[in-house]
Amino acid sequence: MKRTKGIMRVSLITCTYNSEANLEHCITSVVGQDYPDIEYIVIDGGSRDSTNNIIERYKGFINTYISEEDRGIYDALNKGIEIATGEIVGLLHSDDFFADPQVVTRVVQALTESGTEAVISNIDFISSTNINKVVRFYSSRFFRPFLFRFGFQPAHPTFYTYRRNYLKFGLYNSTMKIAGDFDLLLRFLYIHSLPFKYIPDVWVKMRLGGKSTKSLKNKLVMNREILSSLRSNGIYSNSLLISLRYLFKVFSLFFRFR
Repeated sequence: MKRTKGIMRVSLITCTYNSEANLEHCITSVVGQDYPDIEYIVIDGGSRDSTNNIIERYKGFINTYISEEDRGIYDALNKGIEIATGEIVGLLHSDDFFADPQVVTRVVQALTESGTEAVISNIDFISSTNINKVVRFYSSRFFRPFLFRFGFQPAHPTFYTYRRNYLKFGLYNSTMKIAGDFDLLLRFLYIHSLPFKYIPDVWVKMRLGGKSTKSLKNKLVMNREILSSLRSNGIYSNSLLISLRYLFKVFSLFFRFR
């Protein structure tokens, strides 16, 4: 896509690996956005299913496509950020899709009108078999940086910031398996006090069944990585403190906070 004069470019990154089940819905939600200057980057980890066939059908809408083995999702995200040419960077996981066609437009509007360096919003978790059924609502409304100590973080797929901040504060920790997003947000929003603004909106629909929620083993790995990130950044916490966030998740099943 050619640059649009006077309009900031938004680079959207989707990482895939054997994503044939839901990838097309993800891509069409990007294609359907009404914002005039989107750079779409797809990084595939060497899929062995029909992922590449799906991408081929939409190659006219994808600016950059790389398919090769990588060291996991955070390595793939770093590749996307490094080649991005947009002033603003966001991501959309291959199992997720935008809530409506105006999301990117509202993201840019929120960033430019607020004058802040980053924006966050909310997510609807939906049933993997019925996309119209909202199972859980993930709100970033009450997030404050001190809550990182308890393992809380804002909704990562709604985090948009300027590419310059990745160059200044660093990329994802690719040695992590699950909590690399927590680690990056911790560094940006807490360690470096990057100014951000919460937008009371829903930007992403996310299917249940992500890597961090698939099994008890993955939850334990995530908790260990969260503790490791906190400690390596000089922030005291412990297993009990970060386990408290699960009480909030149970509470959120019954109430929607916007």
